[in-house]
Amino acid sequence: MIRNLHPPKIWKIPVIIVLGIFAGLFVFTLYLSKAHSYLSDDPKTCVNCHIMAPQYATWNHSSHREVTNCNSCHVPHDNFFNTYYFKAKDGLRHATVFTLRNEPQVIFIKEEGAEVVHQNCVRCHENQLMDAQHSSYLANYEAHRTDRKCWECHREVPHGRVNSLSSTPYARVPLPESPVPDWIKNLNNND
Repeated sequence: MIRNLHPPKIWKIPVIIVLGIFAGLFVFTLYLSKAHSYLSDDPKTCVNCHIMAPQYATWNHSSHREVTNCNSCHVPHDNFFNTYYFKAKDGLRHATVFTLRNEPQVIFIKEEGAEVVHQNCVRCHENQLMDAQHSSYLANYEAHRTDRKCWECHREVPHGRVNSLSSTPYARVPLPESPVPDWIKNLNNND
Protein backbone atom coordinates (compact mmCIF):
# COMPACT_ATOMS: atom_id res chain seq x y z
CA MET A 1 0.00 0.00 0.00
CA ILE A 2 2.81 2.42 0.85
CA ARG A 3 4.47 1.69 -2.50
CA ASN A 4 1.35 3.04 -4.21
CA LEU A 5 2.00 6.42 -2.56
CA HIS A 6 5.52 6.74 -3.99
CA PRO A 7 5.76 8.93 -7.09
CA PRO A 8 7.32 7.56 -10.27
CA LYS A 9 11.13 7.78 -10.31
CA ILE A 10 11.06 10.75 -12.67
CA TRP A 11 9.00 12.75 -10.12
CA LYS A 12 11.06 11.95 -7.00
CA ILE A 13 13.37 14.99 -7.15
CA PRO A 14 10.62 17.55 -7.96
CA VAL A 15 8.39 16.11 -5.21
CA ILE A 16 11.24 16.31 -2.68
CA ILE A 17 11.93 19.93 -3.73
CA VAL A 18 8.26 20.91 -3.45
CA LEU A 19 7.92 19.20 -0.05
CA GLY A 20 11.09 21.00 1.09
CA ILE A 21 9.67 24.35 -0.02
CA PHE A 22 6.41 23.72 1.84
CA ALA A 23 8.27 22.57 4.97
CA GLY A 24 10.46 25.69 4.80
CA LEU A 25 7.43 27.96 4.40
CA PHE A 26 5.73 26.24 7.33
CA VAL A 27 8.77 26.71 9.60
CA PHE A 28 9.16 30.32 8.43
CA THR A 29 5.47 30.98 9.21
CA LEU A 30 5.93 29.54 12.72
CA TYR A 31 8.95 31.81 13.17
CA LEU A 32 7.17 34.96 11.95
CA SER A 33 4.11 34.29 14.08
CA LYS A 34 6.30 33.68 17.16
CA ALA A 35 4.40 30.43 17.74
CA HIS A 36 6.85 29.34 20.46
CA SER A 37 5.93 32.39 22.57
CA TYR A 38 2.38 31.10 23.01
CA LEU A 39 3.64 28.23 25.14
CA SER A 40 4.64 30.71 27.86
CA ASP A 41 2.59 32.71 30.35
CA ASP A 42 4.16 36.06 29.43
CA PRO A 43 1.41 38.70 29.01
CA LYS A 44 3.50 40.44 26.33
CA THR A 45 2.69 37.50 24.09
CA CYS A 46 -0.92 38.61 23.93
CA VAL A 47 0.04 41.89 22.25
CA ASN A 48 1.68 40.07 19.34
CA CYS A 49 -1.68 40.97 17.82
CA HIS A 50 -2.26 44.71 18.06
CA ILE A 51 -5.97 44.14 18.64
CA MET A 52 -5.21 43.04 22.22
CA ALA A 53 -3.50 46.34 23.16
CA PRO A 54 -6.51 47.68 25.17
CA GLN A 55 -6.77 44.43 27.15
CA TYR A 56 -3.04 44.45 27.93
CA ALA A 57 -3.06 48.14 28.89
CA THR A 58 -6.09 47.87 31.16
CA TRP A 59 -4.77 44.69 32.82
CA ASN A 60 -1.37 46.35 33.27
CA HIS A 61 -3.01 49.17 35.27
CA SER A 62 -5.25 46.90 37.34
CA SER A 63 -4.87 45.42 40.79
CA HIS A 64 -4.60 41.95 39.23
CA ARG A 65 -1.31 42.79 37.47
CA GLU A 66 0.74 41.83 40.53
CA VAL A 67 -0.77 38.37 41.00
CA THR A 68 -2.03 37.18 37.60
CA ASN A 69 -1.27 37.06 33.91
CA CYS A 70 -3.57 36.52 30.94
CA ASN A 71 -3.47 32.74 31.26
CA SER A 72 -4.30 32.86 34.97
CA CYS A 73 -7.79 34.04 34.07
CA HIS A 74 -8.41 32.99 30.47
CA VAL A 75 -7.15 29.38 30.43
CA PRO A 76 -8.56 26.45 32.44
CA HIS A 77 -6.29 25.08 35.17
CA ASP A 78 -7.95 21.75 35.91
CA ASN A 79 -5.27 19.68 34.12
CA PHE A 80 -2.24 20.04 31.84
CA PHE A 81 -3.89 18.64 28.70
CA ASN A 82 -7.04 20.74 29.02
CA THR A 83 -4.91 23.86 29.56
CA TYR A 84 -2.91 23.42 26.37
CA TYR A 85 -5.88 22.12 24.37
CA PHE A 86 -7.84 25.26 25.28
CA LYS A 87 -4.85 27.50 24.54
CA ALA A 88 -4.37 25.87 21.14
CA LYS A 89 -8.05 25.97 20.21
CA ASP A 90 -8.55 29.57 21.33
CA GLY A 91 -5.22 30.66 19.85
CA LEU A 92 -5.99 29.15 16.46
CA ARG A 93 -9.35 30.91 16.44
CA HIS A 94 -7.67 34.22 17.34
CA ALA A 95 -4.94 33.71 14.73
CA THR A 96 -7.50 32.90 12.04
CA VAL A 97 -9.62 35.96 12.84
CA PHE A 98 -6.55 38.20 12.91
CA THR A 99 -5.04 36.75 9.71
CA LEU A 100 -8.31 37.18 7.84
CA ARG A 101 -8.57 40.75 9.20
CA ASN A 102 -11.97 39.92 10.64
CA GLU A 103 -11.33 41.24 14.16
CA PRO A 104 -14.08 43.31 15.76
CA GLN A 105 -13.53 46.86 17.01
CA VAL A 106 -14.73 45.77 20.46
CA ILE A 107 -13.84 42.30 21.70
CA PHE A 108 -16.42 40.31 23.63
CA ILE A 109 -15.54 37.04 25.30
CA LYS A 110 -17.19 33.89 23.94
CA GLU A 111 -19.42 31.80 26.22
CA GLU A 112 -16.86 29.02 26.66
CA GLY A 113 -14.17 31.57 27.57
CA ALA A 114 -16.53 33.34 29.97
CA GLU A 115 -17.12 30.08 31.82
CA VAL A 116 -13.35 29.53 32.11
CA VAL A 117 -12.84 33.06 33.47
CA HIS A 118 -15.66 32.57 35.97
CA GLN A 119 -14.21 29.26 37.18
CA ASN A 120 -10.81 30.91 37.60
CA CYS A 121 -12.34 33.76 39.60
CA VAL A 122 -13.89 31.18 41.91
CA ARG A 123 -10.61 29.22 42.08
CA CYS A 124 -8.58 32.26 43.17
CA HIS A 125 -11.18 33.88 45.42
CA GLU A 126 -12.63 30.72 46.95
CA ASN A 127 -11.82 31.76 50.51
CA GLN A 128 -13.80 34.97 50.03
CA LEU A 129 -16.75 33.12 48.54
CA MET A 130 -17.05 30.59 51.32
CA ASP A 131 -17.04 33.05 54.21
CA ALA A 132 -19.36 31.78 56.96
CA GLN A 133 -19.62 35.27 58.49
CA HIS A 134 -21.17 36.67 55.35
CA SER A 135 -23.75 33.91 55.11
CA SER A 136 -24.92 34.64 58.65
CA TYR A 137 -25.78 38.31 58.09
CA LEU A 138 -26.21 38.83 54.33
CA ALA A 139 -29.59 37.93 52.92
CA ASN A 140 -29.49 35.51 49.98
CA TYR A 141 -25.71 35.24 50.27
CA GLU A 142 -25.64 31.67 48.97
CA ALA A 143 -27.84 32.46 45.96
CA HIS A 144 -25.92 35.61 45.01
CA ARG A 145 -22.63 33.78 45.35
CA THR A 146 -23.52 30.92 43.02
CA ASP A 147 -26.28 32.03 40.64
CA ARG A 148 -24.42 34.59 38.51
CA LYS A 149 -21.09 35.43 36.97
CA CYS A 150 -18.61 37.41 39.04
CA TRP A 151 -18.49 40.36 36.62
CA GLU A 152 -22.19 41.04 36.99
CA CYS A 153 -21.08 42.98 40.07
CA HIS A 154 -17.36 43.39 39.40
CA ARG A 155 -17.62 44.81 35.85
CA GLU A 156 -14.47 46.87 36.00
CA VAL A 157 -12.13 44.02 37.02
CA PRO A 158 -9.53 43.96 35.51
CA HIS A 159 -10.19 45.45 32.06
CA GLY A 160 -12.69 48.24 32.74
CA ARG A 161 -15.98 48.65 30.89
CA VAL A 162 -14.94 49.59 27.36
CA ASN A 163 -12.19 47.67 25.58
CA SER A 164 -12.07 48.87 22.02
CA LEU A 165 -9.07 50.06 20.08
CA SER A 166 -10.50 53.58 20.21
CA SER A 167 -10.95 53.49 24.01
CA THR A 168 -7.20 53.33 24.61
CA PRO A 169 -5.69 54.86 21.45
CA TYR A 170 -2.42 55.84 23.13
CA ALA A 171 -2.01 52.75 25.28
CA ARG A 172 1.58 52.02 26.11
CA VAL A 173 2.07 48.39 25.34
CA PRO A 174 5.24 46.46 24.50
CA LEU A 175 5.71 46.41 20.75
CA PRO A 176 6.39 43.01 19.21
CA GLU A 177 9.95 42.53 18.04
CA SER A 178 10.55 42.85 14.32
CA PRO A 179 10.72 39.47 12.58
CA VAL A 180 13.18 40.91 10.03
CA PRO A 181 16.63 39.33 10.53
CA ASP A 182 19.52 41.70 11.35
CA TRP A 183 21.38 40.92 8.12
CA ILE A 184 18.43 42.22 6.08
CA LYS A 185 18.21 45.35 8.23
CA ASN A 186 21.94 45.91 7.66
CA LEU A 187 21.50 45.53 3.89
CA ASN A 188 18.74 48.13 4.07
CA ASN A 189 20.88 50.53 6.10
CA ASN A 190 23.84 50.23 3.68
CA ASP A 191 21.76 51.46 0.75
